[in-house]
Amino acid sequence: MKIVVTKSKSKFYLKLAVAFFLLNMLPSLITEPGILFQRAVNHVWLLMYLLGFHYVFLEYTLPSIKLTVRSILTGLLLIIVHLLFYSVGLYGWRELGILLHLYTSTREFTQPCEAVGFFFAYSMGSLFFFGIVRHIYNYIKLKETEQRLRIEKQEAELNYLKSQTNPHFLFNTLNNIYSLTRDKSDLAPESILRLSKILRFMLYETGGTYIAIEQEIKIISDYIALEKLRYDESLHVNFNYDIEDMKQAIPPLLLIPLVENAFKHGVSETRQDPYIEIHISVKQRLLNFIVKNSTETTTGGKKVKENIGLSNLRRQLELLYKDFSLTTAQGERVFTASLTINLSSHA
Repeated sequence: MKIVVTKSKSKFYLKLAVAFFLLNMLPSLITEPGILFQRAVNHVWLLMYLLGFHYVFLEYTLPSIKLTVRSILTGLLLIIVHLLFYSVGLYGWRELGILLHLYTSTREFTQPCEAVGFFFAYSMGSLFFFGIVRHIYNYIKLKETEQRLRIEKQEAELNYLKSQTNPHFLFNTLNNIYSLTRDKSDLAPESILRLSKILRFMLYETGGTYIAIEQEIKIISDYIALEKLRYDESLHVNFNYDIEDMKQAIPPLLLIPLVENAFKHGVSETRQDPYIEIHISVKQRLLNFIVKNSTETTTGGKKVKENIGLSNLRRQLELLYKDFSLTTAQGERVFTASLTINLSSHA
């Protein structure tokens, strides 16, 4: 068995030794202040011996015992050897300290077995202290590691969803521009210009975790203006908002999928009187976002099948917020998407 002493574990065990030393010195400070210095030197001498055995026992001996016959028998033998070191060995260490004038005897024993029993109790007390604190420490570190891995996994998934959303958004927008250029529309240059503004925003403004809601509103407005180039005056878009603080932070491009969905799966398939109604309100950190659009569907009550944009949005919300609601409803020639987020409920 190769024993490796790492720097981090060495610091941890030294801190435990200092804590146990102070814990043992407290009674002497109250009851025997006259021999406080001798007591302190004695404890340091004993802890020098015990520190190494505690490290080996807790880090190697106990973890090496598995649920096999051979491992259990080997482990029991090692434990017996450790107990000898913790009793007879510690007593011998004490005698060596007296011989070297590094340990001052402050207690007389009538028989060696009495001394062995006394120092065995001392070593077991220190072992229980080291073991319990080490277990609590490892448990806390394990929970911290699990939490960190969970956060890293969620961040990776969130970045993946964002990487899907942006190309999906760009693909749909390029299709719109393609239809304009195919028809040799004079609006094609303007649509390319508006698209470049949106791309600039996506490249330079959406890299962070959050943006001001006024920036999100601006990109929605730019996207609406870009989409309207494809339609004549028959399309009616009503976009309004009521926001207490325009600097409130939300994740970038969080609201765009619902607007994009209204154009792609709503008005683009509506032959008569296409319309979109968009309303955003933020009051007391509660965001309400409602998007209504015309459709050709006339059957109400039918369960709505979510496309990739809505599915990705829902999963992003699950990763970002604890308190939110995203509902969709198909009515009589109208489709409604409603999003409510408690902006204070960060996951």
